[in-house]
Amino acid sequence: MATAKYKRGADGYFSTNVWDGTYTTGGKKHQKHLRSKKSSKDLEKKVKEFEDKVKKRTSIRKSDVAFLEYSRMWKDVYKSQRENATKEMYENIIEKHFVSLGNVRLQDIDRIHLQMLLNNAEGKTRTQQQIYMTFRQVLKSAVADHLFPANVYEDLFKNIESIKYKAKEKRPLTEYERKAVFKADFDEQDKIYVYVIFGCGLRREEAIALTIFDVNLKQKEISITKAHSLAHGSPEEKKPKSDNGYRTVPIPAAIFPDVERYIQKLKASGKTYMFTMRNGRPITKSSYDKMWARILKRMQEVSKEEISGLTSHVFRHNYCANLCYQIPKISIKKIAQLMGDTEAVVLNVYNHIILEKEDAEAAVNDAMGR
Repeated sequence: MATAKYKRGADGYFSTNVWDGTYTTGGKKHQKHLRSKKSSKDLEKKVKEFEDKVKKRTSIRKSDVAFLEYSRMWKDVYKSQRENATKEMYENIIEKHFVSLGNVRLQDIDRIHLQMLLNNAEGKTRTQQQIYMTFRQVLKSAVADHLFPANVYEDLFKNIESIKYKAKEKRPLTEYERKAVFKADFDEQDKIYVYVIFGCGLRREEAIALTIFDVNLKQKEISITKAHSLAHGSPEEKKPKSDNGYRTVPIPAAIFPDVERYIQKLKASGKTYMFTMRNGRPITKSSYDKMWARILKRMQEVSKEEISGLTSHVFRHNYCANLCYQIPKISIKKIAQLMGDTEAVVLNVYNHIILEKEDAEAAVNDAMGR
């Protein structure tokens, strides 16, 4: 005779807990309590019926909200505190890619829908990666909101391969780009911007936020205490990228005389920001783009080689790469401080340069020689 699967409790009921396909806010499986006064077999039947409902997505909270509509709400509510550039990325994915799903209900979403979106972006691996990541985050949020079954979420991503994207290798300035920096006939403001990102390794958003009060001409140094986001056109003041971003960097002798003249000129004219539009207001996204186009044009005019793929961030990598070549005159810890990064970041990105400088044989001979 078969043993009953469930035993009658002190209250006279057969009972058990069954996963309802969702998770608690703590990440544990949310359980539904089922019971029967009739028999263990009757409870078994109830458990099976409930598990079938979970599989068929009928155990979650009923909703006719569309996937696209929920994605927009998710961005506005759960991602409102992210950096502007990140929010713009989410908006781009939702409004340019998720829109192709039209009015497909959130609760009807399956792997075919994700695969369709990925197929539509074929050949654009970075975009595909962002689609996959955003799609996954949206559905994970819907699971937490009890609007999408966790078991379907898990199965969906088990059967879709994640997108493998390799970012372009970070590079320093080429020799001809470096020469063009000092040969180009820049407008004065453009020249100082190039000199600052070249000689001080600042991020773009840190450089455009500089004021005359951030430059100490006596100490020949620049203090970074803020940044400007250009994501939505008008500049928005924000904190540096991290706590490490608050720092002071020396102004190299090669560019100091030009920076000094420029700061004194700004003070005499009553201007505060170092990089402004014609009306003296902080630089905007469109005016920055125009300035960068001018910079590239002037550099190309004095270079026989084509200048391609040059961004403000390349100057930052050039700064760090050249500092790494100065080890052990300067430590990795100090390089990280000047960059406004952690030592781990510097080691991860520039370790190949550090390894190039190592001479294990000479080091052993020096250390162990008589």
